[in-house]
Amino acid sequence: MPEVIFNGPAGRIEGRYQPAKKKGAPLAIILHPHPQFGGTMNNQIVYNLFYTFVNRGFSALRFNFRGVGRSQGHFDHGAGELSDAAAALDWMQALNPEAKSCWITGVSFGAWIGMQLLMRRPEIEGFLSIAAMANRYDFSFLAPCPSSGLFVHGSEDRVAPVKEVMAVIEKVKTQKGIQIEHAVVDGANHFFDGRVDQLMEQVSAYLDRKVGPEISKAEQEQA
Repeated sequence: MPEVIFNGPAGRIEGRYQPAKKKGAPLAIILHPHPQFGGTMNNQIVYNLFYTFVNRGFSALRFNFRGVGRSQGHFDHGAGELSDAAAALDWMQALNPEAKSCWITGVSFGAWIGMQLLMRRPEIEGFLSIAAMANRYDFSFLAPCPSSGLFVHGSEDRVAPVKEVMAVIEKVKTQKGIQIEHAVVDGANHFFDGRVDQLMEQVSAYLDRKVGPEISKAEQEQA
């Protein structure tokens, strides 16, 4: 998997990028948890999400927000990180001009950034928001939400308790034909410790319905 460096608003951004074999393949960007609480692109959930898109024939990118790893700059409380995510999408689109669609996926803090990017970029057609802290960050900008997607939470999440988060998400208005789905992983905390496999089962089941099942390496080579 190629290591990549691309230009962001605060300097170099470090990432991992896996291009699809097929021309015009959809794009996927995965955003990591909070930079000040150990979040990086090598987070186990981010890593697994990255490969679930790669295995479905997407060109996929995960990267470190400003100030994390070899990415330049300093933590910017969300505003700068949103600019980083926009720069990442610009970079991917420049490499893949034939791509017609994109999915955005975020974990915890990254889910908040991803949903803001979704509102600004009409080409994003689907989203996955894992452990979104809708009780701590303002999600009222989803008015209305322009794309279908899935929110997943752990039943034992103490950082963003399911009840508090669901109360916020259920108020989100959607455009006609848009569906927001929810899933809860029983026994999982905010970081899905010991429950990542169950999380990925929920994600895979959703993606199987929306974009199709994972394809074998042989099929990827033929694409």
